[in-house]
Amino acid sequence: MPRRRGLSSPSAACLFILSSLLHHLRGLNICTSGSATSCEECLLIHPKCAWCSKEEFGSTKFITSRCDFVENLITNGCAGELETPKSSINIVENLPLSSKGSSLTLSDVTQIMPQKISLNLRPGDKTSFRVQVRQVEDYPVDLYYLMDLSLSMKDDLDNIRNLGTKLAEEMRKLTSNFRLGFGSFVDKNISPFSYTAPRYQNNPCIGYKLFPHCVPSFGFRHLLSLTDKVDRFNEEVQKQKVSRNRDAPEGGFDAILQAAVCKEKIGWRKEASHLLVFTTDDVPHIALDGKLGGLVQPHDGQCHLNEANEYSASNQLDYPSLALLGEKLAENNIHLIFAVTKAHYILYKNFTALIPGTTVEILHQDSNNIIQLIVKAYNSIRSKVELTVWDNPEDVSLTFTATCQDGLLYPGLRKCEELQIGDTVSFEVSVEARSCPAENTSHSFTIKPAGFRDTLEVEVAYSCTCGCMKQMEWNSSKCSGNGTYTCGLCECDSGYLGSKCECEEGESGNMYQNMCREAEGKPVCSGRGECSCNQCICYKSEFGRIYGLFCECNDFSCARYKGVLCSGHGDCHCGECKCHAGFIGDNCNCSTETNRCISNDSQMCSGRGNCVCGKCQCTEPGAFGETCEKCPTCPGACSTKRDCIECMLHNSGGLADNQTCPKHCKDEIITRVDVLKTDDQHSVLCVYPVNDCVMKFTYSELPSGKSNLTVLKKPECGSAPNALTILLAVVGIILLIGIVLLVVWKLLVTIHDRREFARFQSERSRARYEMASNPLYRKPISTHSLDFTFNKLSKSYNGTID
Repeated sequence: MPRRRGLSSPSAACLFILSSLLHHLRGLNICTSGSATSCEECLLIHPKCAWCSKEEFGSTKFITSRCDFVENLITNGCAGELETPKSSINIVENLPLSSKGSSLTLSDVTQIMPQKISLNLRPGDKTSFRVQVRQVEDYPVDLYYLMDLSLSMKDDLDNIRNLGTKLAEEMRKLTSNFRLGFGSFVDKNISPFSYTAPRYQNNPCIGYKLFPHCVPSFGFRHLLSLTDKVDRFNEEVQKQKVSRNRDAPEGGFDAILQAAVCKEKIGWRKEASHLLVFTTDDVPHIALDGKLGGLVQPHDGQCHLNEANEYSASNQLDYPSLALLGEKLAENNIHLIFAVTKAHYILYKNFTALIPGTTVEILHQDSNNIIQLIVKAYNSIRSKVELTVWDNPEDVSLTFTATCQDGLLYPGLRKCEELQIGDTVSFEVSVEARSCPAENTSHSFTIKPAGFRDTLEVEVAYSCTCGCMKQMEWNSSKCSGNGTYTCGLCECDSGYLGSKCECEEGESGNMYQNMCREAEGKPVCSGRGECSCNQCICYKSEFGRIYGLFCECNDFSCARYKGVLCSGHGDCHCGECKCHAGFIGDNCNCSTETNRCISNDSQMCSGRGNCVCGKCQCTEPGAFGETCEKCPTCPGACSTKRDCIECMLHNSGGLADNQTCPKHCKDEIITRVDVLKTDDQHSVLCVYPVNDCVMKFTYSELPSGKSNLTVLKKPECGSAPNALTILLAVVGIILLIGIVLLVVWKLLVTIHDRREFARFQSERSRARYEMASNPLYRKPISTHSLDFTFNKLSKSYNGTID
C-alpha cells in the first residue's frame, strides 16, 4: 500500500496500460479472441458479442476488432450501427385451460397452455417460456381390456363374466363418459410356441387330464370395439374359451401393439383418455424370440387385423421390441396398465421404466381384484403429469423446471406427482440453440404431456444472419471498385487484397511486413502464412483451418477427450475449446446437467455428495448409488427406514402426516416375520423403542435398487416379575451360599487338622529317648543304703549291706 501511494503519474499510466494488455492476453474477452472476420462468425462466438457495421471504425494506429461486447464497441465509437440480435418468443395460440371435460364440446377441451409458439433463437442466447397443464374433471375415458386366454387363466375368465357392469359402475363415479372394449391373446400358432401336431389342430388340450377341451391357439383377437353398452362386453366375455400354448411366455406384446395402432377398429376417440389394461399371469415374448420359430422379419409397427379381427401377421413377423411398443403407445396417447400376478411384478415393473406412461399393479391369481386394480391405476395416472418432447432438433437444447402443487421449484424435472383432479402445474422451459443450421432452415418440435392428446407446437427459426447483409454494395467505391462492401468490410474480388481491396495479389514489400507481425520480433504471420498487401494469407493444413489476423489461430490444436476434439461438445477456437451449452472443462467433457443427480427426495445427490459432470460423487462415507441414495452406515439410515415402516405399516409418523409416504418410500419392500434373523452379513440391524418394548428390523439393498426391510410383527417386550419366584430364588441363593460356606469351613478345618497331625508325626519320628533317662522307667532291682554301726564278731561294720 505505501508503494502505490508513492507512484508517479507516468507509472500509474504504465500500470493501467499493462493491466489492459494482460487482460487482453489472458483471453478474457471471448469476442475479440474468436478472430471473427465477418458478422455471421461474430454472432456464433457468444450471445453477448456484437458486430460493428460502421464504415470508419477503430484507430489507424492499431487494429480494432469489429466483434466485441456492446459496451466496448460503443466506447470505441460505434453507437447506432451495431448488429446484436436477441432470441425472442412469440405466442401464436394461447387458449385458456378448461375446468371440465364432458360438460363441454370435446374438441374445445384444453389441458395445456399455450398451444402454439414461435421462437427466433440466436445461438447461445437462452430464452424461456412457461407451460401450464391441468387434468380437467370428468374427462372421457376409453378402456380396452386385453386378456390372456391361455389355460392358466381359466379361473380368471370365470371371475370376469360380469366385469363390464361392475367396472362401468365404478368408472362412472370418476367420469360420465366411459366406453369399454375387449380383446384376447394367447401366442403365435407355430412351433415351438404352440402345439402344431395334427392331433392338436382343433384341440391342443388332448391328453391333458385337468382340462381336456380347449380352442386352438391364436396370436390376438379383437372381440369388441369400444362401446358404452357394457352388456355387450359381458356377452363377449361369456363366449370366450381358453386355449393352450406350449411354452410359458405369452404373445401379449403382439396384442398390445395391435390394440394401439388399429385405432379405427378398436375405436379410440381422439378426445378421450385411453387406457389399455393388459392382464396375464406369465412373462411375455419379446423381440428376437421369434427367431426360434423361424421369424426373422422385425415387426413393422403397422395394423394387421383381417376381416375377422384377428392378427393376420402373427406367423410372419417377429415380436415387437420395447422401444417400438413405447413409440406406438405414445403416438396414440395410450396409458398401458400391466395387471400381473405377484410372481412377475418385478419384471413388469422394470418394463415401466423402458415404456413411458405405463403402470403396473398386482393381480390376484383368480382376478377377483381387477376392478379395484383398474380404479387404482386410473387414479395413479390422473395424479401425475409428465412432459415429453417429440422431434427435438439436434441444434436445440431444452431444460425444464417444474413447479408443482407445493409451489417449490424442481430444476431438471419435467414431472409432477400426487396431484388432484383439477390441479394446475407449470413448467419453465429454457431453450437454447447450440449452433446455426443451413441457411433458411427452420425446425419444429412438440411438447406433450404423456397420455394427453393436447400438445404445444413450437416452431423454431434461427437468427444467424445480420441485418446489414441486406445492404450489400457490389463493386463498391468503398472497396476501390474491386469488391463488395457489406457490414463495414470489403469482400475483395479475386486477385485483390487489402482492407479496401487496394492491393493486387502478388504485391509485397518491406512496408507491409511489419503489419503482418503480431508483435515486434515475432515471425511474419506467425510462421503459418505469407504477408501480402499488409495482410496475412494463411497456409492450408490437412489437419484443419489456420486463421487469424496473423495466422495465430487454428481449429485443431485444442484439448481432446478420448481422441475427439473438444469431446465433440464444443468448437476449437484458437487453441481453446468453446464449449456448447451444457458442457464445461478444458476439453468440454464435463456436462452441467443435474437431472441424473436429483434423488427421489428432490435433493441433489441425496445430500450425501456433489454433482460433478452430470454424475454424483458421494462424499458421505458408506454412501453409494446413482444419486448416493444408498447408505447403510449413515447415521440417519435407520431413522429413515423407521419412518417408512411406521408410515406404510401403521400409517403414523411424519411421512404419514404430510402425505409424502408413497413418494419417499416407493422403493421399500417390507416383509413382516415372527422371528428376525440377524446373522446376515449384508443386512443392517436397527432397533428403536416402542412404549416399554423394543422394535427390531433389518434392511439390505437389493441389486434392483430397492431396499428389503424385514420387520418383526410384534415388538419384543419383557414379562412382569413373579414375586414367589423371586422369593424362592432369594431363599435358594441364601441356602446355597450357607452350604458353600459350610463346605469351605469343613474343608479348611480338615486341611488344618491334617497339617497338625503331619507335623506331630514328623516330630515323633525325630525324637530319641535313653532307657535310663526315661523318668517313667524303673529298674527291676532296687538298692537302699542305710547308715548303721554294729559289732559282729567284734568287728565293726559301717556302710551298706547287700
